[in-house]
Amino acid sequence: MTLTEPTRRRFLSSMGAVGGFAVAGLAMPYYARGSSSRPVFTSGVQSGDVDQTSGVIWTRVDRPSRLFVEYSTSDKFSNAIRLPPIDVTPDSDLTAKLLLQDLPADQEVFYRFRAADLQDINSRSEPILGQFRTAPVARRDIRFVWSGDTVGQGWGIDEEGMRTYSTIAYHRPDFMIHSGDTIYADNPVPDEISLRGGGVWKNRVVTEAKREIAQTLDQFRGQWTYNLLDEHVKSLNAVCPIFYQWDDHEVLNNWSPSTDLSHDDRYKEKSVAVLSARAAQAFHEMTPTRHVAAEPGRVYRKVSYGPLLDVFFVDLRSYRGPNSHGLDEKLSPQSRIFGERQVAWLKRELVRSTATWKVIACDLSIGLVIWDDYGNRRGSESISNGDNGAPLGRELEFADLLRFIRDAGISNMIWLTADVHYAAAHHYSPERAKFREFLPFWEFVAGPLHSGTYGPQELDMTFGPEVKFMKAAPGGAEQNLPPSAGMQFFGLVDIDGASEQLTVRLMDRNDQELWRVVLDPERTS
Repeated sequence: MTLTEPTRRRFLSSMGAVGGFAVAGLAMPYYARGSSSRPVFTSGVQSGDVDQTSGVIWTRVDRPSRLFVEYSTSDKFSNAIRLPPIDVTPDSDLTAKLLLQDLPADQEVFYRFRAADLQDINSRSEPILGQFRTAPVARRDIRFVWSGDTVGQGWGIDEEGMRTYSTIAYHRPDFMIHSGDTIYADNPVPDEISLRGGGVWKNRVVTEAKREIAQTLDQFRGQWTYNLLDEHVKSLNAVCPIFYQWDDHEVLNNWSPSTDLSHDDRYKEKSVAVLSARAAQAFHEMTPTRHVAAEPGRVYRKVSYGPLLDVFFVDLRSYRGPNSHGLDEKLSPQSRIFGERQVAWLKRELVRSTATWKVIACDLSIGLVIWDDYGNRRGSESISNGDNGAPLGRELEFADLLRFIRDAGISNMIWLTADVHYAAAHHYSPERAKFREFLPFWEFVAGPLHSGTYGPQELDMTFGPEVKFMKAAPGGAEQNLPPSAGMQFFGLVDIDGASEQLTVRLMDRNDQELWRVVLDPERTS
């Protein structure tokens, strides 16, 4: 059946209201409130990686349980499809995620979980509910958001909570891209933080896992479950698919094969390979990302969202060489940041794409200079090396990709990122660049979602970036501004189903529009 808008509104209304934030038509999920003898859902529900015929759903319980799952195209579950029960155990930190398949395109899908205690199979929870909409097969309006950087610099769940998530929910996006730094595994959350201008930030919720940096698997898991204690986060997750990628703070700051923890007394575990393996396991347990059988644990992937949009998620963390000087004259495995196999995949999938718009969700910015050692301005953490010259080091790999995109005639591409904790729009053009073998393109930066706001970074002119808009902390002593300062940012993208125009807006957590641009698609014969 096709769900009508009144039915959709009735379902959302039945799920309640977003905690403390007036969001018309949005709802808070129904959370099980069983007694201690009945299983309880601890972290809400999530969906992700939704395309035309499938989507991943996720939940977590408080004890080993048997989960009963059903889904429907009706909010009354009158035509529900029941899946075989699945058991969850501590081996997956009591999480479960399932791929729903053979779904109708462009359709609201409602799902619910019930849990039975494995020690007492007749002790069952109340249901917990969620929903998502599958991608279209025909042209229609599409809206999605992106941002990143959650619970960084010790700014945890205060009395307001992570309110940017509720601001995003107000816009009722088809999905959200979380661009990385989804947790800050290396940033403990204290009870209080003294504010620079006077006053005290009080973290209302502090768990044992967040009081320390993450080293063990359970500590990494605890970083994720902390974020899912926030009502704004859970409310958005219940009604909006989240497409996740990762960056450095899922493990630790600026990690690469050259990271040396031998003199860092905070870390008893000195192997970055061990830490990143534990972090990757927690990432895939705690997010509704698809399993890639060809490379279990892979983060890079494509999500096709109908004839107007393909989203390509890249991973600039897992396959990089060391964070060195960035001045290598020849491309080698040591100077790569995408990695040879990922670049080949991206080129292949871009050529195959028939979508009007190709969006590259990237965990790092292209032209901003990010030093591995900020104090000494040394070491290349991102793509650009800061010399403003012809491509060297990691820039060689990116230059090769841009040249390929030009030669293959791939148009209508934009890049989205977060990471630097401010909002910006960058336009890249060969007319301004030292390397000129590419087509002009846009890069849009948003974030943080709930972390400190920082001052602007310098641009490297190798690929000819120009700042078209920027809103950031002043820099210097006036940075790491708390979320209460209001400088928390997200990006909002609308694709018009009729004209195929793409509009990008940069927004703050008070829902103020800061800047916008409207892009017309290039037509190919």
